[in-house]
This record gives sequence, C-alpha cells and structure tokens, in this order.
Amino acid sequence: MARGPLAFQLWISVCLLLFFHGRCFYLPGVAPQDFQQGNILNVKVNKLTSTKTQLPYSYYSLPYCTPEHIVDSAENLGEVLRGDRIENSRYEFKMREPKMCSVVCRVVLNAKTAKEFKEKIDDEYRVNMILDNLPLVVPIPRLDRENALVYQHGFHVGLRGQYAGNKDEKHFINNHLTFTVKYHKDPMTESARIVGFEVKPFSVKHEYEGEWTNKTRLTTCDPHAKRTVSSSESPQEVEDKKEIIFTYDVEFQESDVKWASRWDTYLLMADDQIHWFSIVNSLMIVLFLSGMVAMIMLRTLYRDISKYNQLETQEEAQEETGWKLVHGDVFRPPANSDLLCVYVGTGVQFFGMILVTMLFAVLGFLSPSNRGGLMTAMLLLWVFMGLFAGYSAARLYKMFKGTEWKKITLKTAFMFPATLFVIFFVLNALIWGEKSSGAVPFGTMFALVFLWFGISVPLIFVGAYVGFRKPSIEDPVKTNKIPRQVPEQAWYMHPAFSILIGGILPFGAVFIELFFILTSIWLHQFYYIFGFLFIVFIILIITCAEITIVLCYFQLCSEDYLWWWRSYLTSGSSALYLFLYAAFYFFTKLDIKKPVSGALYFGYMLIASYSFFVLTGTIGFYACFWFTRLIYSSVKID
Repeated sequence: MARGPLAFQLWISVCLLLFFHGRCFYLPGVAPQDFQQGNILNVKVNKLTSTKTQLPYSYYSLPYCTPEHIVDSAENLGEVLRGDRIENSRYEFKMREPKMCSVVCRVVLNAKTAKEFKEKIDDEYRVNMILDNLPLVVPIPRLDRENALVYQHGFHVGLRGQYAGNKDEKHFINNHLTFTVKYHKDPMTESARIVGFEVKPFSVKHEYEGEWTNKTRLTTCDPHAKRTVSSSESPQEVEDKKEIIFTYDVEFQESDVKWASRWDTYLLMADDQIHWFSIVNSLMIVLFLSGMVAMIMLRTLYRDISKYNQLETQEEAQEETGWKLVHGDVFRPPANSDLLCVYVGTGVQFFGMILVTMLFAVLGFLSPSNRGGLMTAMLLLWVFMGLFAGYSAARLYKMFKGTEWKKITLKTAFMFPATLFVIFFVLNALIWGEKSSGAVPFGTMFALVFLWFGISVPLIFVGAYVGFRKPSIEDPVKTNKIPRQVPEQAWYMHPAFSILIGGILPFGAVFIELFFILTSIWLHQFYYIFGFLFIVFIILIITCAEITIVLCYFQLCSEDYLWWWRSYLTSGSSALYLFLYAAFYFFTKLDIKKPVSGALYFGYMLIASYSFFVLTGTIGFYACFWFTRLIYSSVKID
C-alpha cells in the first residue's frame, strides 16, 4: 500500500532536481550528429532580422550568392509564425579541413540591388545562419569584464562609414566571412560533434589581375600566398555597377565543451542577481498581502468564536455588521453575468495553457534547439484547454440560473479568439504589405483556423455539456428577493479607484521579469530562464488572489455587495499597467522608426495585455469567489 506515496515522493524529488538543475538537463530537440574528418557540413541560411524594424526577410530577398536549387527546410507551426525561413546556401565546409579565401560568387550590382543593400544596412539588418542546428554568433568582448564575451546573433549585412578626409557617408557590405567551427572530439572513435559556430565579418574590396573567370586568383586574399583578410583592408562599397566578390575562410577549433552543454554559451545568464532581486522584491509584496489576509481571516473567525462565547462588545458588533448585513445580496447574480462566465471560462483556458507550458519549459522539454517549439506548444495547449474553458463557463452559468448553455458556449468559443484573430489578421496584412517573410502564409492561416474551429470549438462544447450536466453550485446563504440599496461609498472605495489600485501590486510582482521577456522578444535574444519565470508566475497567482481578497473584504465591510465584476477587474487591471510599461519600453529601449513596425509592436503588446487581463482577472475572481463562500458559510447569519 505504501507504493503510491513513495512513487509520488520520488516524482516530486525528480521534479525539484530538474527544476534547480534545469541548465544541466538537456532533452535533445535533435539527436547528436557525429562527423568524421572530411564529412560535408552544409550551412543553412535563415531570415534577415532587425531590431529597428522587427520585420524579418528571407535571406535571398537580397542578391546574395544563390545555389542552383533553393531548398526550404521543413518548418513547424511556431517557426512559420516567427517568420523563420530556413534554406540551403553556397557555404559548404569539410569537417576539420580548414579553408582559406574560398570564393563563393561574384555579383555586379545595379541601381535596384544597390538600393536594397543600402536599405538593409540603414535598418541594421543581420544575417542569420545555422550549422548542425546551431545559430551563427559574432563574439564581442564585454567592456565591463576582462576575457568575457557576449554573443550577437548573426552578423550585420554591412555598415556605414566615411573615408578619411571625406565627409560623405558611404555604405559598406560585409562580403568576407571568417567562420570558426568548434568541435568536441571523441578520443575513442575520432568522430567529432559540433559545439560552436562563430563568425567575424569583414568588408573587403577584393582585387584580382586580368579578366574574371572561375579560376581567377585574388590578390587581396590568397591561400597560396598565405595572405588572409584583416580589418585594415580597403572596404567594399555598395554602389550601382560595383562588383562584389563574396569569400569566406573556415577554421576548426577543438573544444572542451560537450555536445549536451553547447547551448550554455548562448543562454549564459550574466544578470541572475537581478532575477533574484526581482523574486525577493515580489516575495516582500506576497508576505505583506499574506499578513493582511491572515489578519482578516483571523478577525472574522475570532468574531464568530467570540459570538458563541457571548463576549462581543457593542463596538465590535457594530463593526462586524458591515459584511454580515449584505448576506442576503452577496450571491445575487451580477449584471452581464453571461459575459462574466465567458471571461472566466477563457481565463481558465489561458491559465491551463500557461501553467502546462511553464512546467514543460522548466523540465527542459522546450529546448532552444527546437526552434518554434514554445509557440507550437502554446498554440496546441490553448486548443486542448478549451475543454476546461467550456466546463468552467457552463458551471458558473448554471449557478447564475442560466438555461441557454449553448449560447454561452458559443460566446466562450468565439469571443476572445475572434478578437485576437482580427488584430492578428490586420497586423499580418501590414507585414504582407512590407513583403516581409514574417507574413503568415495562407496555408498556415488555414491551419490556425482549423485548430480553432475543428478542435477548440468542439472541445469547448464537450466541456460545457459536462459542466452543465453537473449539479448547480449551491449558495451558502439565501438571496433576498428585493435587492438592498448600496450606501454611498467613501472616495477610496469608489470602484474605479479600488480597481486601479488593485492592479499595481500584481504588476509590481512581475515587472522586472517582464523587462527580460520584452528584451528577448524585441531585441532577438534567447529567453531560457524558465525556473525564475515559474517562481514569478506562482508569486503572481498568490498576489492576484490576495489583493482581490483584501479589497473584496473592505468592499463587503462597506456594505457594497457588487463584488462579482469588481473582483475580476481588480487584479485584471494589472494588464493596463503592463501595456503602459510596454509603451515606456518602446520609447526608452527600442529604436523603431517605421510606422508599420510601431503598429506591430503595439498590436502584439495589445494582444499580450488583453491575455494578461483575462488571466489575472480569472485568478482574482476565483480567489474572491472562494473567500466569500468561505466566510458566509462559516458564520451563522441571524
């Protein structure tokens, strides 16, 4: 009989071990590949990205060297939505065989292609490449630490500069790439695994003698003369009718880093102290609120006990009557109860999706090597969590004495997703108008609609059917037939004021972590500190629940029984602060000038804020729902 608890304890131990040592744990998104000396290594190219425009473009949207046949790699749903376009390239290496000054191709620019390159250089676009599923990085020395490096994802298309003694600004292209492939060798088999892929880009005006042929030797970089490219070379200017010769070197370096740890340099967290500060700051808020909730609970319970002991003073009795006076109205269905049921159902769906995604991420299932895995997982979980959305919406609807469960189910299935889909469709049209690879193709759009209508909607109906068949939730006290008049409230108990105050603390608990999430999304950095994020998420749940309970108690003590919507809006108002912070981040941290890029940023942050509103509002609502049922069922009403 003891096997059950023992297995549970073992499972908990494994979870905690993975949680605290998550960085060591690697669930391979891709199986390790062993390479023998001389094996062909094919470099793939990904999208061109810019933090200034946020609009990705396909690598071959610029006149780079194209292979005979461009082959697209198979991409998952998340990759397509991220704008990834992974294709083959002309860059080809042989394992552990260095190459010097290998010519890729020669391109002569015309007015149109020169303009395209200049635009991408102005917008600070970077070229992204992939080798053995590892993204290409440019190592940059850190100014604040000796012998420390930061890794920039991809290399810049080019740069702007001036010739000495000339004030005119010119555009120069990075046409020579010095690749470094790091590998970890197995001493037993002599095979090796790739553990690093770095590059140093150069702009070089290549020179040669005579007419250009496929066998022409360059004088600026010659493997026979052991002449390599350096930063002192004359740079390659981008202008009409200029010729550009694309070249590369590749060197191989043996590394002590093992294959399982090869992502550690990409995910290296230089500022973990800030995350700990964030958590300590949030815990202070939680402790303060927990103290208040404990005082309220003890106070109400003490009143109950003292009543039985008949030790109540007149003053205490008078003080207590506030929330007890409204017992006949506190469970009266609110105005727009249908809408509340819809929002609560959607919030449950969102909560389930976030919780399960977070657990998967903490346990290492959403490895960064699985590009688009996080987004794919969230979409699929959202769809399947429709079951719980329908169930919770129907249960609440039945409690409000509703009878048309199909109507409420349809609203739950369509209201929130339709709003998001409209915003997403408008933003996608803007991206499509800019001819960006970030525009979602028709096929993917159809797949999204199928997930919604084909899986999510039926599951919501199944959940609602089960929920409506269950017995109705009984109120702990009877509701009076005639509604009681709510007395005039003090200014600080005004709904708008208390709702806005209620959102500050939940936002305060997450805003430091929010900074890192925004940075990872909009400045194209990896975010893989899900251990911290999970702790912050737990703190957010507790904060939302406690602030709503505290304000709900004060409201009931003021003889205001209209708590249903206010409990949802109190913690949900933190979404307003999230959107305001996103606006502050846009103007202080980002260098976005294009109106389309600005519209994309605020469009996506509007979606994020609306989702956050639904999530936090539902947490607050259920906390208040539990609290009111608890206090009114545990106290005898005269």
